[in-house]
Amino acid sequence: MGSKTRTPPTKLSLLLFLAIFVSSSQADYQQKETNMTLYFQDFSGGPNATVAIVTGIPGKVWSFFSFGTIFVTDDKITAGPERNSPEVGRGQGIYVTSSLDGANTHVLFSIVFTNKEYNGSTLEIQGRSIQLASVRESSVVGGTGNFRLAKGIATFETIYYDATIFYSIIRCNVTVLHI
Repeated sequence: MGSKTRTPPTKLSLLLFLAIFVSSSQADYQQKETNMTLYFQDFSGGPNATVAIVTGIPGKVWSFFSFGTIFVTDDKITAGPERNSPEVGRGQGIYVTSSLDGANTHVLFSIVFTNKEYNGSTLEIQGRSIQLASVRESSVVGGTGNFRLAKGIATFETIYYDATIFYSIIRCNVTVLHI
């Protein structure tokens, strides 16, 4: 005769408790989806620069296409593509040229909302950005305020560039799930 194993009552109670806890904690909030289009007003040089090189590999050229070059940014974000369009936030963070051939950067920055609707809320963007791609895609990995527990995707497309004043307009389409 084979012996029968029985699960002790304490293990069954613990499993039941965990099942109830998991199902009740998931029912406490309903996820919302938010879609928005934002415009980064980016100056990569000149007296109005909103992007600056911090450092790079000693003895190498420091540029957007040089491995190891680190940049900081504080771009104005507007509701429309025009420079005088109402400001809705700031794009603040860092970029690192992260591939040996200079083709990719790693982005890590916050969209910090300053408009009335989302004032003080943030979305956290992180990931690889293929520099010469017409549309670049990064992950939304978190958020605060109105965007607590955000996750989603952000795409970036340069829609205007003026090399004489180092100015570009970057359209950002964001889709996030949040509570």
